[in-house]
Amino acid sequence: MISYFYIFLTIVFTVYGQIVLKWQVIGAGEFPASASDKILFLARLVLNPWVISGFLAAFLASLTWMAAMTKLELSHGYPFMSLNFVFVIVLSNLLFHEAITMPKMLGLGLIILGIAVGSRG
Repeated sequence: MISYFYIFLTIVFTVYGQIVLKWQVIGAGEFPASASDKILFLARLVLNPWVISGFLAAFLASLTWMAAMTKLELSHGYPFMSLNFVFVIVLSNLLFHEAITMPKMLGLGLIILGIAVGSRG
């Protein structure tokens, strides 16, 4: 059972990282045209504490994933990682007002169905 908790933590850290990066990128403005401005733009983002927390979350996700893999077969555990897509799409809608279109809803349904079926085998 602890292995599923590790997977849960992996998903939480991964989704957090994606949401925080998007949030900070939105706040940073448009990507500049010139090469030197692009480097400054990206350097400011990389040094942003929120972006750093997103990178840290990705690192923590890697650690919890490794812990999960000590207990589960990869072919059983990895499909649960597709829940990242579900949570990112839902949170993107709630936080960034991104549309959840019918194709996205269908895809989310297929992901959830796939996890339900795949977790039995």
